[in-house]
Amino acid sequence: MADKIKADKAPLLEVKNLQMHFPIYGGLFKKHVGNVYAVDGVNFTLNQGETLGLVGESGCGKSTTARAIAQLHTPTGGEVLFEGQNIAGKTGHELLAARQDMQMIFQDPYASLNPRMTAGNIIAEPMQIYKKRGMLEITKVQITERVEELMEKVGLSKHFRNRYPHEFSGGQRQRIGVARALSLNPKLILADEPVSALDVSIQSQILNLLKDLQIEFNLSYLFIAHDLAVIEHISDRIAVMYLGKIVEISRSTDLYSNPLHPYTEALLSAVPIPDPEVEKNRKRIILTGDVPSPDIQRPGCAFYERCPRAMDRCKKEMPVLTEITEDHQVACFLHEK
Repeated sequence: MADKIKADKAPLLEVKNLQMHFPIYGGLFKKHVGNVYAVDGVNFTLNQGETLGLVGESGCGKSTTARAIAQLHTPTGGEVLFEGQNIAGKTGHELLAARQDMQMIFQDPYASLNPRMTAGNIIAEPMQIYKKRGMLEITKVQITERVEELMEKVGLSKHFRNRYPHEFSGGQRQRIGVARALSLNPKLILADEPVSALDVSIQSQILNLLKDLQIEFNLSYLFIAHDLAVIEHISDRIAVMYLGKIVEISRSTDLYSNPLHPYTEALLSAVPIPDPEVEKNRKRIILTGDVPSPDIQRPGCAFYERCPRAMDRCKKEMPVLTEITEDHQVACFLHEK
């Protein structure tokens, strides 16, 4: 994706020290015995018209971060500033107003659509809800026209609006999910691994569709994936997440050419390169051990136990995101100035 000029105004989305801790209950009387620290102090910004890729291995807290931003989970702590307003913990009318400009595309196109509703009704549902709440002035005829327009935009015939989800393929279902997310003209879309359940050929179609829609509607994306090739293709900037924390944020080109955090280096070394000579001579970084359990808060770096370059200091102190070069931040003592 071509680089975009940074907006001079304040970020569309600003996440400050976001925390999402899930309680653990055990024993005969279901007592509170601990927490799962799924998201533990996440910070990043997202500008209008920009795509921020959020990448990391399964279970690192990517999807939970998106759900906490959308307030599908009420954050344990931190702030979610959307257009300068903190929406963390908001309910009722205030939350609905924010969600009108912030929509989600879910990972599983088979589970995220109501099997008892037609495609047209699925896309129309957000508009009907906001109309009922008095937050959207729109007629039934306009809703029908909008549904047909959106179906054409995402590459589906408007004549399919009366079909049910089981009559569509996986790629077509995800197009319905995209159309539903666009129905309220949002500014931000939280895309939670929207192509991971699709065939590779269909993945490229959906990615190109999202890029075209972004240009047409000036959308911002928080794009979550574990596939580094997908992230590179669509993102302007990339945030690397490990065990509930952001360990590196950089522009896409810089991250792939000059990764700074040892975890990022290990991730990129695992990406296959379609050149036999380059692949043969490339140095692979094999991480030892398993990802630590997220139910323990560690005083030091979350990556300490698996890091091939760990120091004694890493076990005792928590590194914070520090800007090393313009638009390149890393949480690692190896690059401390």
